[in-house]
Amino acid sequence: MSAGALHEPRVTVLLAEDEPALPGLDRLRGDITLREVRGDNGLAEALAETDILVVTDFRVEALEAAWPDPCPIRWVHATSAGVDALMIPPIKNGDFPVTNASGIFDRGIAEYVLGAVLLFAKDTLTNLALQRERRWQHRETAMIRGARALVVGAGSIGREIATVLGGLGMEVVGTARRARQDSAFARVHRQEDLPALLGDADYVIVAAPLTDDTRGLFDDRHFRLMKPGAVFINVGRGAVVRTRALLGALDSGRLAGAALDVFEEEPLPPEHPLWRYPNVMLSAHMAGDFVGWRRALGDQFVDNFQRWRRGQPLANPVDKARGYGRR
Repeated sequence: MSAGALHEPRVTVLLAEDEPALPGLDRLRGDITLREVRGDNGLAEALAETDILVVTDFRVEALEAAWPDPCPIRWVHATSAGVDALMIPPIKNGDFPVTNASGIFDRGIAEYVLGAVLLFAKDTLTNLALQRERRWQHRETAMIRGARALVVGAGSIGREIATVLGGLGMEVVGTARRARQDSAFARVHRQEDLPALLGDADYVIVAAPLTDDTRGLFDDRHFRLMKPGAVFINVGRGAVVRTRALLGALDSGRLAGAALDVFEEEPLPPEHPLWRYPNVMLSAHMAGDFVGWRRALGDQFVDNFQRWRRGQPLANPVDKARGYGRR
């Protein structure tokens, strides 16, 4: 039941305590009954009267505790590309679709990765350190044209990264669940081939979702297999990387450096050792957050709602068994 509902579709938006309303939903005024929930108060009551749940704040413990039985929810939409945290049992096993925000953050993340690649190729961190010391020190820096990049996770974000880097003359290969030919990459290999690929890459870029197969993927063994002097960039999920193994690779000098936007523990505590490395760039899980991104998320949901109301297939369906968007 969608367009033939006996009442206006009831849309509940789950927001963080201090989060403003999701922009763009005013376009649906008169077509839906809209409810915003911040915090846990009223969450159970709202879910019991919800047809469509839009999740911007992943307070999954509270969400699972408040999940209604019986459940009236007919569609869950996540305003993020990654949905691993949202796959609580009642959602993963529920008889309703889940969609995500695939496509919104691709270009922003790709530009972030390009900036990180240039940061290390042009030795900008050293420039900034010398500037603070008022030291004039001439050096030579690397060209990125002809350098090799390995993108771990050849989904929509990985493809955009490959497109941007490839456009500047880098040789980009990727890994995915299955090998395939892809115009954005020189080649997409099976994920099982990752160990054999690490030794050739000047830049290793993680853009993979968090799944049972990728959790803790970058451990001591994989860092040891990387090319000496390579740069490690993570814009995927923090738990794909064993932080202790990364620290060991940095301490040993095997890595030239790292750019990290996601972490096993977020926010990163001020006492965490990663803060002290001069060859590491850290950012606060913001690689894809461009000016206007929240409006883009709202518009994306509105467009998908129009599809739902017309009985058309929803855009960006998630494979709930695997925990990421279908290709």
